[in-house]
Amino acid sequence: MIRELAEYEKALEEVRATEEQLCEALFGERPAAYAHIAESAEGEPVGFALWFLNFSTWRGVHGIYLEDLYVRPLARGGGYGKALLRELARICVERGYERLEWAVLDWNRPSIDFYEALGARPQDEWTVYRLTDGALARLGSGH
Repeated sequence: MIRELAEYEKALEEVRATEEQLCEALFGERPAAYAHIAESAEGEPVGFALWFLNFSTWRGVHGIYLEDLYVRPLARGGGYGKALLRELARICVERGYERLEWAVLDWNRPSIDFYEALGARPQDEWTVYRLTDGALARLGSGH
């Protein structure tokens, strides 16, 4: 499903994660991320949410950052995405976390409409920046 998501987001060539890396990140001694799988009534995997903890210095508590939410096309409209988000919201409430955040591609209107229907609001005063590959290596090595 990770590759399916990357293909949908027009970024299939960026997928480098191996099964070993994912197993270590999700099930290792110190998990770096968590995942929930949505299953159909027949027990088939139809979607997933992959997330990790973030922290708000202003609020002084953790939150959840949803890295990826994906529901297979044939299962969309079946309530799986909402169920996955509901579970993450439940975890936030149960643990006293005050934020559930994620990013969405600006061209992904079906997802934007879905999120806004749930009450989510865009944080359009912020711009996301990223260092990867050569730029990250140069900065990290002191150059």
